[in-house]
Amino acid sequence: MTTAPDSSVETQKRNFRNVQIDAIGVSISNVAAPFLPVFLTRLGASNFQVGLLTSMPGVTGLILAIIVGRFLQTLRRIVPWFSLSRLMVISCFALTGLLTLLLPENILITSTLAIWASATLPQVALAVAFSVVMNAGAGPEGRYALLSRRWAIFGLTGVIGTFLVTRVINLVPFPTNYAYMFLGLSLGGLVSYYFSNRIRIPDQLPVPVVKSRSPLESLRNYRDLLRTSPAFLSFASKRFVYFSALALSAPVMPLFLVRRVGATDAQIGSINMVFTLVMLVGYFLWPRLSRKRGGRFVLLATTLGMVLYPALTALTPRVEWILVYAGIAGLFQAGLDLVFFDELMKTVPPEYSATFVSLAQSMQYLSTIAAPMIGTALADTIGLGGALLVSAGLRLVGFLLFLKPDRR
Repeated sequence: MTTAPDSSVETQKRNFRNVQIDAIGVSISNVAAPFLPVFLTRLGASNFQVGLLTSMPGVTGLILAIIVGRFLQTLRRIVPWFSLSRLMVISCFALTGLLTLLLPENILITSTLAIWASATLPQVALAVAFSVVMNAGAGPEGRYALLSRRWAIFGLTGVIGTFLVTRVINLVPFPTNYAYMFLGLSLGGLVSYYFSNRIRIPDQLPVPVVKSRSPLESLRNYRDLLRTSPAFLSFASKRFVYFSALALSAPVMPLFLVRRVGATDAQIGSINMVFTLVMLVGYFLWPRLSRKRGGRFVLLATTLGMVLYPALTALTPRVEWILVYAGIAGLFQAGLDLVFFDELMKTVPPEYSATFVSLAQSMQYLSTIAAPMIGTALADTIGLGGALLVSAGLRLVGFLLFLKPDRR
């Protein structure tokens, strides 16, 4: 790492290459992520326990994101913390696989939830550091290009990995097959750590930390800071509503596929693969549309388009149709990923990037605490299909909020 800004063309090329290879390592490991709630479901986990898997990072994030952001704001070099946080999170896949081989099946649900509870702190640091590092590496004009290519590589690697996993996962009895999968895919974390740690960005210029004599005074300081950026507060609030809609369906969808549709592991993997494969197309399509039609067009098109997936899945619960709906959702999800990041960073003051990103993450974590639990509670009350329809309705509300332009 250098301690001074290096804007040479060669350094920019190396950064671009390191970001993309890091994406390959991360996506290898994240092939296992959609199978984690399925793993718990097949072990006999309750709706509540599957919901905990999604909610736990939100609890830690809500409590600690602002503190973590305040800490990261004081650092000159943030890349080492970004790399280490990623490695710690991915290592939890390896630990899940290892304990699945060593522990009796009747305590695997509890042990798996304990492992992923321990991952929540590095997940918080990673969420804040990722936005800061990618924004610093890309700059205002390069965010779409850097992230669209990163996530396209991410998606391609994920498609290949999911294809291989779905072809071999049923060759070994459960739960040993999941243990081998988690252990093997976690090796991508080593690739990610090596190359992400080689990213070079200009040192942050730490801003003076305002001392607060009490929590109330600290809240007043953050309030005063937010008042200087009304566009950030407006966009982050609407983003919170939409993330709540997405989080509500996160634990419900795998439960719906297993219990209502009766999908096999191979079919669930195929649905995830189609979703990811079409996202690759989206990562090339949406940057072009953004240049021609503007970011606001992308924002409105994607927030409206994402209403379709939970609504149509609930109404026609057949694997062959859900494969089509997953493809449609993958196309819109690609644009949503890009535009949410780009539009948020447009509203963030550069000198307070870690602080504002952590505030946005806190709002996102708040949605991931309540929404998944509401989703599983709704599933118990009105059924899994009904919960998916509620998610679709809340996404539509988010779209309507985005129709009104943010204050600048």
